[in-house]
Amino acid sequence: MITLEVRGTSKTSPNFLTVTLGGPELEHLLPTGFDQIVRLFFPRAGQSCLTMPTLSNEAWMAQVLLLPKSRRPWVRNYTVRRFRPQQAEVDIEFALHGDAPACAWALGARPGDPAGIFDMGLTYLPPPGAAAQLLVADESAVPAVLAVLESAPASLVAEVFLEVPETADIRKDVAAPEGVRVHWLPRDGSADLPGRLALDAVRGAVLPEGRLYAWAAGESGLATDVRRHLVRDRGVPKSDVAFHGYWRHGRSSPG
Repeated sequence: MITLEVRGTSKTSPNFLTVTLGGPELEHLLPTGFDQIVRLFFPRAGQSCLTMPTLSNEAWMAQVLLLPKSRRPWVRNYTVRRFRPQQAEVDIEFALHGDAPACAWALGARPGDPAGIFDMGLTYLPPPGAAAQLLVADESAVPAVLAVLESAPASLVAEVFLEVPETADIRKDVAAPEGVRVHWLPRDGSADLPGRLALDAVRGAVLPEGRLYAWAAGESGLATDVRRHLVRDRGVPKSDVAFHGYWRHGRSSPG
């Protein structure tokens, strides 16, 4: 368990906000790049301090749940967007969608506010024999894909489909290898369910030849439907498709 504090925030685009966390305990975080996932601990509204679990094994969740709600922190999964060990800083990028607790906390975060993280490893695990890749995400997983691209080897060949709320959320400065094509898909007020644009784009895409590794994340329907399409219609082995539902439309918002 690593206890940190907010060092600052910056609006990345209309629907994205970056929170910078820092502190000497970051020396205990081993940077792995790609979609390094951490459990993010932050106080609930009205809490004057952050109560972190003291256990670092599988029992930490039970320890949190046993806390009275007046002391129990919020816990959510997020990707490390950038890590600067020399400055003892880490960036977490939030998709601002709905009234999710994490969104509210990020919007109200101020320098000195407490937060904590716990390393959960990677989900982006391409096999050595993959000739090319397909990366698909809605806004909740855009930070993860961008972190992957910034960590990727120069030899990476990939088609990338990123769905965002509006055109102003498109990043002009994506750092990606030469063999990567990034397709931005803004909804711009469309009534389609989140993830629909990305799914339709994948269904109509010409994908690279050879063994394909696919990684799809975001709204649960997007992740499962991309996998179903690739396996059923494209003949991609199930073992070569990683899919992760970060949230479910109608039940919770990406936060």
